[in-house]
Amino acid sequence: QVQLVDSGGGLVQPGGSLRLSCEVSGRTVSTLSMAWFRQAPGKEREFAAAIKRTGGTTYTTNSLKGRFTVSRENIKNTADLQMNGLKPEDVAIYYCTAATGNPILSSLWVASTYHYWGQGTQVTVSS
Repeated sequence: QVQLVDSGGGLVQPGGSLRLSCEVSGRTVSTLSMAWFRQAPGKEREFAAAIKRTGGTTYTTNSLKGRFTVSRENIKNTADLQMNGLKPEDVAIYYCTAATGNPILSSLWVASTYHYWGQGTQVTVSS
């Protein structure tokens, strides 16, 4: 059974950085396609970034490109989300998620593609 534990959220000033980490247990991270979604208050959950199982190819939603980077750390068995230049509109609960297959590109940003979810970690951006 795969379990995901999200961490790394917190309060940061505008323009600051945070690195979220998703610790994977029950399976090695390199055998999973991993993604990060986020849900802002009063809004639907939205895709942020993903890294595919095969080849480690990464995808970031257009609005976050240049600021958010997803990666995986095989030694630590984690999938991480580096967030730079944070803005007040980035305030949300961030969720790590995993799929056991290798989703096609058009399904990466669909929440139902993924089988396992972390508990979420709160990111707050405020001065």
